[in-house]
Amino acid sequence: MTAPADAWPGQGLGLPPAGPGSLATPGRRVAAIVVDWLACSLVSYAFFDYHPGATLLLFVVEQVVLVATLGGSFGHALLGLRVHRLVTTTTPPPPLAALLRAVLVALVLPAFLPGGDGRQLHDKLAGTVLLRGSGRPAGRR
Repeated sequence: MTAPADAWPGQGLGLPPAGPGSLATPGRRVAAIVVDWLACSLVSYAFFDYHPGATLLLFVVEQVVLVATLGGSFGHALLGLRVHRLVTTTTPPPPLAALLRAVLVALVLPAFLPGGDGRQLHDKLAGTVLLRGSGRPAGRR
């Protein structure tokens, strides 16, 4: 016998179906990555002759520093998203979780593979969740 499917993404995590505190939609996730990559590409173009390694390193550093300190990257902030640590009330995630998440996003594939509970694989492995608005996961305040 199989377990019943959640009525909405994040229901099993105690998240609301929509609005602040709900899971980020795929469109917002992709848009945030595009914004971050473009910002890092501009910096790479200005200072590193648009070297691909420099662009990727800038992207990872931006993700780690901003997610660990502010709870989201430049793209997340523009799109009204926040990264939260799922297993504790720590917001933003600690640096090691932010680093793991950033490296997995930089590998591209984990960011597009489903990890369950409506999250992508990189969030599941890092123990994080990307939420809309400034809400915190329900029951984890």
